[in-house]
Amino acid sequence: MLKGFYNKVLHIDLSQRSFKEEYIDDAIYRRFLGGKGLGTYLLLKNTRAGAEPLSADNAIIFATGPVTDTRTYGSCRYGVFTKSPLTGIYCESYAGGRVAEPLSRTGYDAIVIKGAAGKPVYLEVSPGKVIFHDAAHLWGKNTYETEDSIRKELGRRDAGICVIGPAGENLVKFALIENDHWRSAGRAGTGAVLGAKKVKGLAFYGDVRRQIAHPEMASELWEEIREVCKTDPGAHKFYTEGTAQIVPLTNKVGAFPTKYWSAGTFDRWENLTMSKAREQCNVKSRACPKCCMACAKLLEVTTGRHKGLRVEGPEYETIAVFGGLCLIDDIREVAYLNDICDRLGIDTITAGNVAAFAIEATQRKPIGEKLEYGDVDGIAELLHKITRREGIGAILAEGVRHAAKEWGLEDMAVHVKGLEPPGYEPRVLKGMGLTYATGDRGADHLRATFYKAELSGMIDPDQVEGKAEMLIDFEDRHTLFDTLILCRFFRDIYHWERISLIIKATTGMELDKPKLQKMALDVTNQAREFNLREGMTAADDTLPRRFFEERLEDSGKVFLKSDFDRMLSDYYKLKGWS
Repeated sequence: MLKGFYNKVLHIDLSQRSFKEEYIDDAIYRRFLGGKGLGTYLLLKNTRAGAEPLSADNAIIFATGPVTDTRTYGSCRYGVFTKSPLTGIYCESYAGGRVAEPLSRTGYDAIVIKGAAGKPVYLEVSPGKVIFHDAAHLWGKNTYETEDSIRKELGRRDAGICVIGPAGENLVKFALIENDHWRSAGRAGTGAVLGAKKVKGLAFYGDVRRQIAHPEMASELWEEIREVCKTDPGAHKFYTEGTAQIVPLTNKVGAFPTKYWSAGTFDRWENLTMSKAREQCNVKSRACPKCCMACAKLLEVTTGRHKGLRVEGPEYETIAVFGGLCLIDDIREVAYLNDICDRLGIDTITAGNVAAFAIEATQRKPIGEKLEYGDVDGIAELLHKITRREGIGAILAEGVRHAAKEWGLEDMAVHVKGLEPPGYEPRVLKGMGLTYATGDRGADHLRATFYKAELSGMIDPDQVEGKAEMLIDFEDRHTLFDTLILCRFFRDIYHWERISLIIKATTGMELDKPKLQKMALDVTNQAREFNLREGMTAADDTLPRRFFEERLEDSGKVFLKSDFDRMLSDYYKLKGWS
């Protein structure tokens, strides 16, 4: 048996209230590893082509990787894989916090959930056992209340608990799965899939520990990375600033999406920085287990109308969509909207995009409600209406693509394959534009985090020649991060050689860079196969017309379609795609 894996998957049938184990052959792990590789393999195997995302036929899969619950920095993450109700194609989402290790200790590499419960339930999963608990008393509760209630009822401090909020119950198509109050498997509607299955939450615990191939090598790597983190400037920056460090960087180059994708700079961006947050809030750094960066920032607001509010965040993406797209110039107000989204259980990236789209829509035509940029309370009420599917909220609960069709505003809608973009302007950061267009789940900043290359000077943002090659190198390495499952923020520390050592230490496999790249391509091609099976074509690998035709109001920049086509052609050739 290959080390680093349990070689077992748990299948839960909600309709039958039953469960069974499946043995997974070593050959699958040798080709795809765990995490995204195994999750995508199981998704293809367990969801039939054309299945409705919110039907009992759609599977939702929780997976860990071979580094989970080992002595590897950045390893406290789990992945969720399903067919997205927002996009109708492949969905992957990852979360940190304190769930991955209890999930791993159940003794399964993945948990596949199918069917649908007749009434609300939450699942208690431990080695060889699944208990179906009635959750009628939890239905309607927010995510914080639900997680706290389940933990109290089970009486297990060691359990990792994932939950959905009212948005997931009401099938808002960008509802998320949350754990530890503030950690989210956020994108593309994972929470709606659980809501459709009437699953309010899951609790994982156990005492099974995975056996790795070379424990002494893993310990040596741990010590090495600990020393690196002490002096690494990137790790220090995450500790002091978190992801909010990106706010001044994107504004400096004109890539901070502003006023629903009309401009690339926000003249009041300094009010959205971590330095401003420290003037108005108590800020504490928090880390996942087995992390030396502590990128999360726990804010307690000390001034203004939200005094006393505590929230982990807001992260850069939340700042970009509520701050920039919606023109809100107060970090405390962004934190307030972040808290609402977390409690309701909705993805902040899509929520901010949807709110800004609705604001812009009201400037163009009557849509049944009048909204204004910068109106925090109006946006807050809109988030509640979306969650309740009330009024225009019922339309916006389906995402920007659907709302644009309903209101005849498709020319201004910004999404890729139905997924709204994060906070990087592709008319400036052209590599990010290519990333959005080719992402497995649509407009995605995490598939390659290529903003790092373009903002740090590794490659000119305007450069076209050779950009696809660098992007694929980033993408392949990050794909391996997701098969292991590792935190993205170790990208500057875990270069190719260290990834090879991590895999050798945990699984015993000796893989050089060409073999690692082949594995990454196999995993990417699996996700591509899923999307093609669900009706996606090469024509979907594109960007909204606005980015090709409409110049940014502040810089006048545009993404020439000829440049995009050249980059996309290069990308296809390097991938071996037709």
